[in-house]
Amino acid sequence: MKFAFRTAALALALSAGAAAVQAHNVWLLPSSTVLSKGDWITVDAAVSNDLFFFNHNPLALDNLAVTAPDGSVVKAENIHKGKLRSVFDLNLAQPGTYRVAVLNGGVFARWKDKATGQPKRARGTPENIASQIPADAQEVEVTQSAGRIETFVTVGKPSVLKPSGKGLELVTTTNPTDLVKGEKASFVLQIDGQPAKDLEVTVTPGNTRYRDKVDEITAKTDAKGQFSVIWPQAGMYWLEANTKDGKTTVPQAKERRLSYAATLEVMP
Repeated sequence: MKFAFRTAALALALSAGAAAVQAHNVWLLPSSTVLSKGDWITVDAAVSNDLFFFNHNPLALDNLAVTAPDGSVVKAENIHKGKLRSVFDLNLAQPGTYRVAVLNGGVFARWKDKATGQPKRARGTPENIASQIPADAQEVEVTQSAGRIETFVTVGKPSVLKPSGKGLELVTTTNPTDLVKGEKASFVLQIDGQPAKDLEVTVTPGNTRYRDKVDEITAKTDAKGQFSVIWPQAGMYWLEANTKDGKTTVPQAKERRLSYAATLEVMP
């Protein structure tokens, strides 16, 4: 049973505390994905009802991680959280492809109150989730979650992106900043460094606010975790995938929910 990245990521990433609903999209949007030489870019980060349109909440940047082509960490500058979006600047001087990501993890618990029979819920960390559940709680269910929200930027010539080997992530066969209208791009999804088999992937063109139809493109990974997309038009796209397994690192949790989303730019 598929659960939406929109829901899982909101529960992990929203500092505003708004309720997660399936209509919301969680994304990073860079001002440029390709630079001929070292320069600055600005990245918007938001949770919205329409792709790449600020109309709900800012995305929390507590777990922002920007990785340079050589694997070093790039510091985000001028970080600001507004009412509808967060924003930050990056000075990208090193040639190659950068990974800009927000990495979120958490633990969710739900149970039935012994005295009232009413359902209760809590969200926390592996270290503190147990303390939030009453000793007499009934029908306790604990779930671990891990989400990755990212985008990519290349300065000069594209370089190979190294996977972390943790959680659900995109391993690129085609460089994610070298996408062209009408051409096929091939990717691989991995879970903890292993192929993510038979996983549904959804790719949605941006500016959904101005269309009557969402126009989603769907694909499915093969036994090697591979899938391909032929881009129908130029523009910004949002790619998402979700899955779950039992490989938790939290003793109380029986299920791990994994989510992934990426913003990609396709050129004419």
